[in-house]
Amino acid sequence: MDNYVKNVDKTMLLQIKNLKVKANSKKILKGVNFRIKNKEIVVLLGPNGSGKTVLAQTISGNPQYKIESGEIYFNNKKITKMPPEKRAKLGIVLAWQNPPAIKGISLENFLKKIKKAKELPSSLGNLNILLKELNTNISGGEKKLSELIQVLALNPKFVILDEIDSGLDLRNLKKVAEIIKKEIIDRKMAVLIITHNGQILNYLKPTKTLVLFDGQIICEHRNYKIVLNTIKKYGYEKCKKCPFFANRPSS
Repeated sequence: MDNYVKNVDKTMLLQIKNLKVKANSKKILKGVNFRIKNKEIVVLLGPNGSGKTVLAQTISGNPQYKIESGEIYFNNKKITKMPPEKRAKLGIVLAWQNPPAIKGISLENFLKKIKKAKELPSSLGNLNILLKELNTNISGGEKKLSELIQVLALNPKFVILDEIDSGLDLRNLKKVAEIIKKEIIDRKMAVLIITHNGQILNYLKPTKTLVLFDGQIICEHRNYKIVLNTIKKYGYEKCKKCPFFANRPSS
């Protein structure tokens, strides 16, 4: 057991230390550090190409992304080299930005194949989507709903929502946000919300905001509105010069 394992903060659910990751021989993450507490609602903002999705996939264990250095701990366990199926068993579940379409199998039958899948909550409402092929020939709103259903069926401890608000109109955005709040946040699961435009945050009220820029966390702040307003007015480059970065609070 190395020194960092001995010094792990046991009050934290997820800890990322100096994480450096390559994809297709290109350096994407260049020393990412942050921590997430149990039950905490964290939002990760960043421009396209900043490494948000690579970070999400790396936490969930996608072998496509090579960890050059750094460590990942979940619930006081070192999971840096752990395969994705074992991470899922620990309670880490990722809702993909673009989930794969699978023809010939309905969402309902797919859920039946998930061992120990829990009963779906009634708040999901009309579940006609269960009879449709998995992520095939469905609207953007239905695809996001399908992904949330799959996440909830796994009864997670920590949920990563990668651009769950992407491409949604206002009605579907509100519907998806209501499900996330009632079935994930209100049930005290920790959640990392990855978003580009931040529109969904007005419904979810995150407790901590991180900004990823060029493969590094350059800002950490408790008030998501301050960060969003700065980005909308000045762009992400402004975050690099923000005094909150130099004096950011300890996570």
